[in-house]
Amino acid sequence: MLGLILLTILILLILGVLPTWPHSRSWGYGPSGGLSILLVIVVIFLLMGRG
Repeated sequence: MLGLILLTILILLILGVLPTWPHSRSWGYGPSGGLSILLVIVVIFLLMGRG
């Protein structure tokens, strides 16, 4: 249950830092890339826990 909540929060954070939004246009792809790596790590841990 906690993993699903964390996964949802990470997906929302990735959508919030995409450089298409006016508030994050000057950030570039750095923050979304870092959050995407965290998302992949969480998904791997979730899959390993269920297997």
